[in-house]
Amino acid sequence: MYAIRLLLAIAALVAFVAAFQDRSSAADQAPTWKAGAAKTVVTPRELLWMSGYGGRDHPAEGKLTDLWAKALAIEDSQGRRAVVITLDLVGIPRETSLAVREAIGKKHNLKLDQIAICTSHTHTGPVVRSNLRSMYFLDDAMWNRIETYEAQLRKDIVAVADEAFSKLAPSRLAWGIGKADFAVNRRENPEADVPALREQDKLKGPVDHDVPVLKVTGADGKLTAVLFGYACHATVLSFYQWSGDYPGFAQIALEEAHPGAVALFWAGCGADQNPLPRRTVELAKQYGQRLAKAVDEVLQSDMMPIRGKLATAYREIDLAFAEIPTREKLEADAKAADKYVARRATLLLAQLDKTGKIDPTYPYPVQAWRIGDELLFVTLGGEVVVDFSLRLKRELGAKTFVAGYSNDVMAYIPSLRVLREGRYEGGGAMVYYGLPSPWGESVEEDIVRAVHELVMEVKKK
Repeated sequence: MYAIRLLLAIAALVAFVAAFQDRSSAADQAPTWKAGAAKTVVTPRELLWMSGYGGRDHPAEGKLTDLWAKALAIEDSQGRRAVVITLDLVGIPRETSLAVREAIGKKHNLKLDQIAICTSHTHTGPVVRSNLRSMYFLDDAMWNRIETYEAQLRKDIVAVADEAFSKLAPSRLAWGIGKADFAVNRRENPEADVPALREQDKLKGPVDHDVPVLKVTGADGKLTAVLFGYACHATVLSFYQWSGDYPGFAQIALEEAHPGAVALFWAGCGADQNPLPRRTVELAKQYGQRLAKAVDEVLQSDMMPIRGKLATAYREIDLAFAEIPTREKLEADAKAADKYVARRATLLLAQLDKTGKIDPTYPYPVQAWRIGDELLFVTLGGEVVVDFSLRLKRELGAKTFVAGYSNDVMAYIPSLRVLREGRYEGGGAMVYYGLPSPWGESVEEDIVRAVHELVMEVKKK
């Protein structure tokens, strides 16, 4: 009799534990987030000047693919919200970014830390206001058309964020990391030699081939959005057709494979990385398909579910230039044979005449989100070299996504190594961005320190 009672007690205990586990499992599976995604076309309605390359000599001639603004809004169980916006553009200037983020913040009661704008850096998109202004020699009529486009772009971005928030619905979030290997360190590998070097496994220089993926599914388990990144320039194409380049083709492929889902791309720290070989539409499509395949493989894998709350932080740090030129130096440069040097000097002289000074620092944007208990999403302004993502992931852990080209694309952002090596990414490109000199040698440490401080801040919230 005792044995029977013991067996019954054990059976009851097993049943209780099983029921508890079932309830816990059901609770784990219940959506704890809300999310909404939207997209809108931002292809120029006129054939404007194209951005990214200084050698172009006429406006766009047509369209290969549309350019898009997309938004993913998320909300945790405590009602804390954030929105990430992705743009098929080479970059946006500070004034455009601030105006858009302030408009979105006012409409949805958000602060700057809760809004991130990430660009793909496609070189077959339009000039956007003052971004890379020293690179272009355009008449007033073209500048007026560019300003008209930028004004409409602001409205379109705010509208797509509005739509994403209007679609907030119970959702599950998960993350994972894939791989794609077409990015090549362009400072270390001559473009013509890349096919042979790749075949011989002799490519040099640091790279970041991770493909970070954030998956969003509805309560029904259907994919509603996928946010992903890759550290590589979007410079396969250099012709006169509007195009999202390889990131555009990757997004197209993912949305075709998952009808109804919105695919959003952010550019990682790929300022010194190129897709090689390049120059043809077929290669752009191939790289896009390879990236989409890498994302899809992650989507089909056992991804890490995201539980917990959302925390966000943002700061603009005073990033110092190495030196500020005198008026005499600028006046001499304004007569230089190099038209880009002369153009920069002319713009800086106009600034000096207007304000009486040239600022010795730039308000550089740094942002950190903690999505759930573990995942970190760091966004950095400018064209950030790969050393930053490699270092930050090493110091903060693999559960860290690092985007460049975010919130303000004002210049190249070199590590100390690249700064000291010099060349285009180390300081030469500052001419085309219209900035007075290369960055000071504290550039890397200033940015990394700010990231660590913001990460500590979001971990405490």
